[in-house]
Amino acid sequence: MKTTKRLLDGSKDIWEMYNAHPFVLGIQNGDLDREKFRFYIVQDYIYLQDYARTFAVGTAKATNPRTAALFSKYVNMLNGEMDVHEGYLGKFNVTKEELYSTPAALDNLSYTSYMLRIAYEWGEAEVMAAILSCALSYEVIAKNMVKNNPHSADDGFYGDWVKGYISDRYSADNKELIDEMDRLGEKCTEEQLERLVKIFRTCSLYELKFWEMAWNMGK
Repeated sequence: MKTTKRLLDGSKDIWEMYNAHPFVLGIQNGDLDREKFRFYIVQDYIYLQDYARTFAVGTAKATNPRTAALFSKYVNMLNGEMDVHEGYLGKFNVTKEELYSTPAALDNLSYTSYMLRIAYEWGEAEVMAAILSCALSYEVIAKNMVKNNPHSADDGFYGDWVKGYISDRYSADNKELIDEMDRLGEKCTEEQLERLVKIFRTCSLYELKFWEMAWNMGK
């Protein structure tokens, strides 16, 4: 079994809950309270700073140039993903001062602290498992939105968010991550593979908690 499939199979129950979450459904249907989305966008921007730091640690720990090069692509803030966030930050008139002074919500801080701890304590395979649930779940969620509501990508406000995660570029980037996870997994012992499943499942649960945090606006 490919490593990525094993990780996904181990978190299938959590991933099924993503698509039923009211925050996700709100984006899908175009009726999400925009203040909730504003809270999410600011918190996600904060999250992505530590997400990039996790890749940076992975770059330093990588034992082959291919893995190091792949990780390093994401250190400069996730390529095109930040274009989506910068666009919405502009729509909401979020200033740099607000971004820099807004603290991470507790679930956000717990999630990124966990990823960074994994990165510092373990190796490149564990780093990949820690970052993979975020990258892959957004593509799966967005494509499911379009499946359930073909007009979601054309929404006048939320459509740009949806289109960013169903794009060919985003899918191609994820394919690189999947292929590298599978290559790294080929060298892992059964004990290590079980650890990767646990890390991926924990981060998948944190992803669910992130949607819940955004829905409740950190309360």
